[in-house]
Amino acid sequence: MNPADFPALTLLYDGGCPLCMREVEILGRKDRQRHGEQLKLAFVDIDQADYNPDSYAGISYREAMGRIHAIDADGDVLRDVEVFRRAYDLIGLGWLYAPTQWPLLRPMTNLAYGIWADMRLRITGRPSLESLCHARSGGCRTD
Repeated sequence: MNPADFPALTLLYDGGCPLCMREVEILGRKDRQRHGEQLKLAFVDIDQADYNPDSYAGISYREAMGRIHAIDADGDVLRDVEVFRRAYDLIGLGWLYAPTQWPLLRPMTNLAYGIWADMRLRITGRPSLESLCHARSGGCRTD
């Protein structure tokens, strides 16, 4: 396969999270508007029963549910706010996340995202991560 055939960024998202789905819809729409058929972003719903960590840099369900992850075309794994910075940059809206790289804002942004990520399931009315893992066939890998 030609490297140009790979998306610039593959985002792993929780399809059971209404706020996550909204973000994916916005990113997908903006990507289509900007790039037509040469899309830069791909999306993988980790909440699907057939999600296979081995196909996505070994990122376990538990890991992906805890924090947003993405994989770039070179196979490098991105986490947390860096995922949003890269995704928005690829759709021409990088200026929205540019301030999150500023030395004074970067630690605060990362802290705020960490708090959000820790509370995301509860805020969106979902079961705890432990409950979700228990309900999954085979549970959750802890590595």
